[in-house]
Amino acid sequence: MAKHTKQSVIPMYLVGGVWLMGGMFFSLYRVSDYAICGLMSAAAFIAGKALFPDKVYDMPGEPEEKKEEPKEKKKEEKEKPKTTGNAEIDKLIVERDRALSEMRRLNDAIEDAKISDQIDHLEMVTRKIIDHVVEHPKKLSQIRKFMNYYLPTTLKLLNAYDRMDDTGISGDNISTTKQKVENMMDTIVKAYDKQLDSLYGEEALDISTDITVMENLLAQEGLGGFNFQNTTSSGGQNKTGGDGITLEL
Repeated sequence: MAKHTKQSVIPMYLVGGVWLMGGMFFSLYRVSDYAICGLMSAAAFIAGKALFPDKVYDMPGEPEEKKEEPKEKKKEEKEKPKTTGNAEIDKLIVERDRALSEMRRLNDAIEDAKISDQIDHLEMVTRKIIDHVVEHPKKLSQIRKFMNYYLPTTLKLLNAYDRMDDTGISGDNISTTKQKVENMMDTIVKAYDKQLDSLYGEEALDISTDITVMENLLAQEGLGGFNFQNTTSSGGQNKTGGDGITLEL
């Protein structure tokens, strides 16, 4: 419900009455007469406001303006950028979004099917690289060169390709430069894949170590040393299943 104010008209009537009475008792051709009537009308207006104040009441069916403020406040809160509490990671997320947005723009602009597919791949790998580091901030140092050189240089090359492709002509300089970028894209894709793979080096080492430890423990328990072969072996110690796989005990 919205609040509305209804002003009383009585103070204005009192002012009108003062001037009406003034016209009856004063000739109103001197400045002093107008001054006296003016003072009396002001006093009458103030007295009328005091005796007959404005009325405030609720109007059903209309929203109050004040109720809109919480919605606006919530909207402002949603628009505030989220923070991880780590300034470097926050900056990394901003760079990720900027780079991915630029890749999408270039992908839409470049018509070459192979280049477009490669940009799709680079976008996917870039997101995985940065998201992995966001989850594991200690690995930030491993992608310094990727963020400071590989990624911006890739965008620079693709922007150059887009500009030259947009000219619509095939001059020597344009064609040669475009060909160089196309040839370089294969190497860039491999470099991005290698960067992503390198981030899992520690995990791979840990898993390899766990497997080695488990193999040693199984051997100590007499559970290791099984050798599966696809050919049937002779000998009393070999047991062959119906599928031709021999289990050496």
